[in-house]
Amino acid sequence: MADTVSRRSFAKIIGAGAAITALPPMVFIANGQTQRGNDLARLHFNENPHGPSPAARKALENVAAVAWQYPGAMRDALVTALAKLHGVSTDHILPGNGSSEILHTAGTTFVTPERGVLVADPTYEALEQYAASAGAPATKVPLNGSWAHDTKAMLATGKQHGIVYICNPNNPTASITPKAAVREAIVKTPPESVVIVDEAYAEYVTSSDYESVVPLVAKHPNLLVLRTFSKIHGLAGLRMGYAIAQPALLARLRARQARNSLNAAAIATSLASLGDQKWLEESLVRNAASRDHAIAELASLGFETIPSHANFFMVNVAREIRPLADAMRAGGVAVGRPFPPLTTHLRVTVGTDAQMEKFLELFRGIVS
Repeated sequence: MADTVSRRSFAKIIGAGAAITALPPMVFIANGQTQRGNDLARLHFNENPHGPSPAARKALENVAAVAWQYPGAMRDALVTALAKLHGVSTDHILPGNGSSEILHTAGTTFVTPERGVLVADPTYEALEQYAASAGAPATKVPLNGSWAHDTKAMLATGKQHGIVYICNPNNPTASITPKAAVREAIVKTPPESVVIVDEAYAEYVTSSDYESVVPLVAKHPNLLVLRTFSKIHGLAGLRMGYAIAQPALLARLRARQARNSLNAAAIATSLASLGDQKWLEESLVRNAASRDHAIAELASLGFETIPSHANFFMVNVAREIRPLADAMRAGGVAVGRPFPPLTTHLRVTVGTDAQMEKFLELFRGIVS
């Protein structure tokens, strides 16, 4: 009977409903207070400024009705939907409290002080930090001249690694690694090493030289693919991500994952968002238009940008970016911090049209 009630309640939560009007975002202020409004343009965390879909907002509005229940049935529904989306069985899906939880678990499960992590330089730093907490070192290989992972150089390091990490598209550069290079890296990595391909920004890519490696999971027991609802789905604040891999590999992660780490709000909104393809497509179009306009304006000022395949970009300002970033924050625009060794490249999240115009106006004034 309890399961029946849960399913009925859950159906109501994710059911189609009228779109609700979005509240102005909560903006973090330096003194620790928050206020509503657009005082600070948040162009530093690669968030989707358009937020979640109307269906996801409605699900969040309704989920309070079952907040007292552990969300087991809801979790199962999400796993089923994700398995269908990716063409795998449900035992190939492991949800987490953001993909960060899965990275943390992997970074302390598959490494030892003798077998650390192999990463590009620069790339998303979380895995390296998690592995360091387990006493595992990181081997860093610079990106190549095309801003892609230098997979041949990575494979030629001659060291034993617990994890080979490929972030594609890469953060902070928003560049992609060609599909042939990624395939070669997966095939040639020794089976005792786990290959993690982080596809957090995959939905934004339109290049024909890019592919998701999810279909390769079937042939590679050591391949772990990460996805998230934090980016194009606009649910960063609710924390939902997931891994796709063969069951034996996921079992090793599940054994160390926090029990009941998922919450009902994150599950309900994620499932609702999966069903609102129109909103996701609109987000993609808006992002591309705003991004390409900003990059063109920067080019007209003489600033070169790394080709972007995500919801952010990196522009070479030919100077140390810390003073520039500080000046922009003082003017109401938060941009990315330095990402060594690219300390003259400024990472900028693609915001709304109004936020990007604010960024460009402020940028012109500071660099002129």
